[in-house]
Amino acid sequence: MKKLLFQLDTDPTPSVFDNVVCYDGGADHITAIAGVTPDNVGAMVDGAIFTRAPKDKKSTALFLGGSNMVAGEELLKAVQKKFFGNFRVSVMLDSNGSNTTAAACVAWLGHGRTLTGKKAVILAGTGPVGSRAAVMLAREGVDVTLTSRKEEQALKAVQAIKERFGLDVKGIAAPDAESRAAAIQGAHIIIATGAGGIQLLSEDVWKNSPSLEMIADANATPPMGIEGVDVMDKGAERHGKIVFGAIGFGALKIALQRACVAQLFETNSLVLDAEEIYAIAKTMVG
Repeated sequence: MKKLLFQLDTDPTPSVFDNVVCYDGGADHITAIAGVTPDNVGAMVDGAIFTRAPKDKKSTALFLGGSNMVAGEELLKAVQKKFFGNFRVSVMLDSNGSNTTAAACVAWLGHGRTLTGKKAVILAGTGPVGSRAAVMLAREGVDVTLTSRKEEQALKAVQAIKERFGLDVKGIAAPDAESRAAAIQGAHIIIATGAGGIQLLSEDVWKNSPSLEMIADANATPPMGIEGVDVMDKGAERHGKIVFGAIGFGALKIALQRACVAQLFETNSLVLDAEEIYAIAKTMVG
């Protein structure tokens, strides 16, 4: 029985990155479909759940991607509404790679240490990766603050996290270097999840911080989001801080996505979103 994966992408063009990694995760064949919405996904789900016998349904799975996490979450809801009884297949949500990227990052930060009681600031943290990292840190008992150029955007992201996960995180405006320097005062953890090629924090701001313990920068495009971090850093020590670069924890991100895809074909009832993907990441780190 062939392992068939349907890559349902909310963007106009399906992600090549996801396509490659999902093949490496063990899919025998991937059908990538662009422009998928809650309004048109129904027939695709019907085709997945009605075509194979109960014992063979585990060989069909759905991967929900695209650059927009809000659209991805709405798509997941629409997909799950079509399931009933044993008429279901396993499904994974990883819009913009946010669940796997955030899970890999936070799993490394927490590896071999306790995060409970720490204070974390996620710079430019209102996007998919930053918001998911906030959720995972908050689940570990971390006091999390997201920054954005606009307070309205920060508060909107905070409210979305509250509504979806029932977690309380803070949101503040930090539109410039001075306000970002102020935002990290007293922080134990800093994560940068801004757009590629934009420096959010200079090295002289963080290197002498007495409270700071760990830094992670999700930006792989020069200049780094946090100056002084190397993209290959994987638990390196810089100025007495433990530092991770995008490729440093990115290897776990790719391995995690492969592992999650492989698990989709073990049962027809798996739903992999932020919580489930982070739990898997914690078993793989190290």
